[in-house]
Amino acid sequence: MKVTVCRKEHFNAAHRLHNPAWTEERNKAVFGLCNNPNYHGHNYELIVKLTGPVDADTGYVYDMKRLSDLVKEEVVNKFDHKNLNLDTEEFRDLNPTAENIAAVIWNKLRPRISPDYALAVTLYETERNFVEYNG
Repeated sequence: MKVTVCRKEHFNAAHRLHNPAWTEERNKAVFGLCNNPNYHGHNYELIVKLTGPVDADTGYVYDMKRLSDLVKEEVVNKFDHKNLNLDTEEFRDLNPTAENIAAVIWNKLRPRISPDYALAVTLYETERNFVEYNG
């Protein structure tokens, strides 16, 4: 039997969507208000999902306290109240779209979680706009 467990976390971050290879006009046309040169912010909701077998001894798929600590260490502590473009190495040369943020988070967590578990990351940029990355 396989079960999916989910941990939800929250972080606030600013960013600017911008492609430096493009003109200012093209950036504004493609990214609109998200290209604001003074940045803008989001209250991100992050859901980390692990799918795996239920351990017969514990009844757990994965210890949720351990997962919470891992997500806080690898994501929340590094991205919360940061300007993703300016304050993080991960997005110095990578456009911090929701798609790219989700993939970066997945890549930060994957080496720290046994391959026995399927990993999925869902990132809500707004209540209505969200992405999911499965690797």
